[in-house]
Amino acid sequence: GIKLKYCSNCGSDKLEFKIPKDDNMKRYCCKECNTIFYTNPNIVVGALCLRNESILMAKRNINPRKGLWTLPAGFMENAETLQEGAIRETFEETGSKAEIIMPYTMFSLPHINQVHMFYLADLLDENFGPTVESSEVKLFQIDEILWDEIAFPTVKKTLEYYIEDKEINKFIFREEDIKLW
Repeated sequence: GIKLKYCSNCGSDKLEFKIPKDDNMKRYCCKECNTIFYTNPNIVVGALCLRNESILMAKRNINPRKGLWTLPAGFMENAETLQEGAIRETFEETGSKAEIIMPYTMFSLPHINQVHMFYLADLLDENFGPTVESSEVKLFQIDEILWDEIAFPTVKKTLEYYIEDKEINKFIFREEDIKLW
């Protein structure tokens, strides 16, 4: 987990990892100013973008999982909605614009303190290409997906659900927990 060394409120290095009064979880607490630091899960948001029956994917140019394929996604920023985050990440990683269709998958990953949320989206243009974050960007037909080169389990599951749903032409929202510990 995260290890704090200094209080961001007063600058003291007198932090203690303990259960504060009236709480039930260990937290960093400053002995000088009594500030309690709450750490919360990070939200990863992204999109399964569709254009003419093809899926937009990006080959990661950054760690973790550099060189593997993913759906455009990344950490949500403060002051943005989930949908805004998915659209921003799509643009940052592919150079293309998207329009949200519907929420599609949500995965709780408590072992890494993350929630991954993917939307189905329409790809609005074909201006995609490599970016700082992606070494290659490509539209894949379902039978072209490089299953052995998928970067993250939540991306693989989202793609598998899409294929299942496409076969019956009924797209539903799915939420699940992935617990490894």
